[in-house]
Amino acid sequence: MPKVLRMEGFSTLTPSSLPPTSLILCSRNRPKPLFDCVQSILQGEDLPTELCIIDQSDAQHPKLAALKINRACEIRYLWTRSVGLGRARNAGIAAARHDILAFTDDDVVVPSTWFGSLTRALVRAGSRAVVTGRVLPTVPEMPGGFAPSTKIEEAPAVYEGRVGKDVLWGNNMAIYRSAIASIGGFDECLGAGSRFPSSEDNDLGFRLLEEGYRIIYVPEAMLYHRAWRSKQDHVSLGWSYGRGQGAYYAKYLSMRDRYMLRRMIWDIMHHVRRFPGRVWRQPYRACGDAVYVFALASGGIEWLLTQRRSGDISPGSPQHD
Repeated sequence: MPKVLRMEGFSTLTPSSLPPTSLILCSRNRPKPLFDCVQSILQGEDLPTELCIIDQSDAQHPKLAALKINRACEIRYLWTRSVGLGRARNAGIAAARHDILAFTDDDVVVPSTWFGSLTRALVRAGSRAVVTGRVLPTVPEMPGGFAPSTKIEEAPAVYEGRVGKDVLWGNNMAIYRSAIASIGGFDECLGAGSRFPSSEDNDLGFRLLEEGYRIIYVPEAMLYHRAWRSKQDHVSLGWSYGRGQGAYYAKYLSMRDRYMLRRMIWDIMHHVRRFPGRVWRQPYRACGDAVYVFALASGGIEWLLTQRRSGDISPGSPQHD
């Protein structure tokens, strides 16, 4: 069980127009970015009723253990030795006290309007919706630095049914507890730090759409993904993202319903087609594309061999034939 360290010193001096909300922030071994993220959240125009920090780091965070604020937000620091982003997010859901749940990650910084925009959009949309927002890169923190997995479109959008792509960003989303409970939470086999280290949010989004929920993209709910990774990280990220995405595709592969098979083939061909154009101009990104394709195959094959054969069904996993 996670060890809970409660922060004292918060007050109710600043009432919010928002309903009771829980913001779940997951982290592992990034103490400085985590503290920067928390600071940016606490400087917002609107605050969550509680901020649940799920920290899977090797050691507890000394600054967060001593943090005091004078605004109406309870900070709950939960330190756990478990590993895996899907598992961390489920732990946050279990610990959260309120019915509106928002999620973000430790390597983002948020503008002052972010939390209010995200939460109000969900309240307007209702309990049959999940809201996600814009994810912009910061200025590179080193030469060649980059932020993966960004969403920069300025036009709002509503997604329903099978849209042919992944449209939910786990580091910028809000959902009612009833919606996430109805599909079983995050798949703990997926996500950073797990055996298949990505795509836990893609899997969640697909299951929500399959169950008739809408995913609403609200560009004004904007945050910044820090560009702290070096250009060499394109290769390791290609492996991690490919492994998780391949497992996610394999989870739903069926010869009776070839939707996910078509998506997997398109994804592979997309990375193969852009490889020649990058190989001389952006060699690290080209290597990342090549590694992604091999990792996708690796993750997909391993999922089919281990998860379906063993019957190891984690939260959020469908019952395999």
